[in-house]
Amino acid sequence: MGRLVHHHGYLWTGPKQRFDDEALRRPPHPEPPPADKAELVARYEEVKTEFPVVDLPPLETAYWLAKPAGLVRGTWEDAKEAAQWLGDQLTAYAPRFASAYDRDPARPTALARSAAERLGWGGDVAHGFYLERPAYLSLALVCCSPNRAKPESACPLG
Repeated sequence: MGRLVHHHGYLWTGPKQRFDDEALRRPPHPEPPPADKAELVARYEEVKTEFPVVDLPPLETAYWLAKPAGLVRGTWEDAKEAAQWLGDQLTAYAPRFASAYDRDPARPTALARSAAERLGWGGDVAHGFYLERPAYLSLALVCCSPNRAKPESACPLG
């Protein structure tokens, strides 16, 4: 029997240039490119090897569940506790946000409240922020066991 519905928290921060490498942020296409396209085959093999293990935030939030368990920053059964973690992270990073709007002290509370509502009905939450240039912060809370977007996904923690 699997675990009850719970939420995993993910946090990534790093150079914006690395975040922009979208090929490593999406799973490889199910069909490899034609063998006569050596450059495409090489990139396909790189993505096939790297996507499951790279710490970059996936383009689709639910794909965090396909990543290594070591990337999970926290797990909560209670949506409000997961949302509180998100709010705490936002508060900690807020002084580094590039946008004055995002630095507003009321913003983390509003985003955490919204996250609790979304998690409460089984949705995922993902936010991204530019930090001092050229850095980027990605935060995600992913519903697990099952996930609405990818119900076939196994819990990364087993």
